[in-house]
Amino acid sequence: LFNHAPTMTPLRCLTACVWSLSLGLTAAELHLSSPLDYQVVQRRTMDRGTVTLTGTDGSLVDGAISLETRFVADGRPSPWIRRDTPTSKGQFRCSVEMPAGGWFRLEVRQRRGDSMVAQAHIEHLGIGEVFVVTGQSNSANHGEELQKPQSGWVTTFDGMHWRPALDPQPGASGDGGSFLPAFGDALSRRLGVPVGLVACGIGATSVREWLPKGSRFPNPPTLTHRVRRLDSGEWESDGAAFEGLVARLTPLGPGGFRAVLWHQGESDANQADASRTLAGARYREYLSTVIQESRRRIGWEPPWFVAQVSYHVPGDEASADIRAAQASLWQEGIALEGPDSDALKGPLRDSGGKGVHFSGPGLREHGKRWADKVGAWIASPAAHRNSTTQ
Repeated sequence: LFNHAPTMTPLRCLTACVWSLSLGLTAAELHLSSPLDYQVVQRRTMDRGTVTLTGTDGSLVDGAISLETRFVADGRPSPWIRRDTPTSKGQFRCSVEMPAGGWFRLEVRQRRGDSMVAQAHIEHLGIGEVFVVTGQSNSANHGEELQKPQSGWVTTFDGMHWRPALDPQPGASGDGGSFLPAFGDALSRRLGVPVGLVACGIGATSVREWLPKGSRFPNPPTLTHRVRRLDSGEWESDGAAFEGLVARLTPLGPGGFRAVLWHQGESDANQADASRTLAGARYREYLSTVIQESRRRIGWEPPWFVAQVSYHVPGDEASADIRAAQASLWQEGIALEGPDSDALKGPLRDSGGKGVHFSGPGLREHGKRWADKVGAWIASPAAHRNSTTQ
């Protein structure tokens, strides 16, 4: 500055210095690390949710800062709410109560005395319903047609970023279509709130592959990528799928999602090599272990929905043994009842009705049936004695 103004008077020099300091304050960094754009926060009650606000003010010191927050809905801003927030090395954390709905613009500003010194915002923030979707291919991206949400209120999380939930869903196997956009659309219309999705299904997996590391079983699944044979002749899971599931659940935190949706069973039912078929009693035992151990690992007990799943192709449309095992988990209160996807046949399957995966119409029907089951439960009192009270 002074190199370019060698004739600057003392008064003008003082004015320039004050202006420079003022510019430094107004340009101070206020960085938000949470929430993220397009994030859906699980509501705690039907009409309210708590947003955790974290970030840094760029100071790298301990102390406290004065933050003000408000949200803007349909162009109408709420009143500013002020809170003095402790900082540790410039990092802050506080909570903001917001109504259910979306998309909201969340605005945050930092004040020093009567002056606003920094500000930040999140353009799209929803307070609604969040689900983790897992299992095998028909829970993942193996459908015949790519799908996309029609409502604009359905987003997906890849572990680092949220985005609109266009297929393929991040975190799940495959590069085709899924039922998740149709599920999110149907549920958001029914409930009037945004829906957030976290996908982690893996195609062609047996429930045996989802067991925690070291879990043993007498006969292997048809594919053995995630299991190994022991010298004793038994088999055990390598735990990779289970650890991947836990890694997707954990960052959401206690009460951070409504439920897990489990859609799996084809790779345990009616295998061409009968020795690879899993008995229903063992299916029930193993899936119960996955559910209970995952709850233990994440430190709270989210509900699980389990679908009835065992369809392969026309002529091999159901396994009574696997279906009974899945139903037994509902009957014993270990899981909640998901849809009967074995009932989706003919043109709802790919390859002109000859395949195991869903066609475009099948994906949309599958999503609707999931939304019917989940939506009815959310409307019941039982849902509010569960995940949102953790």
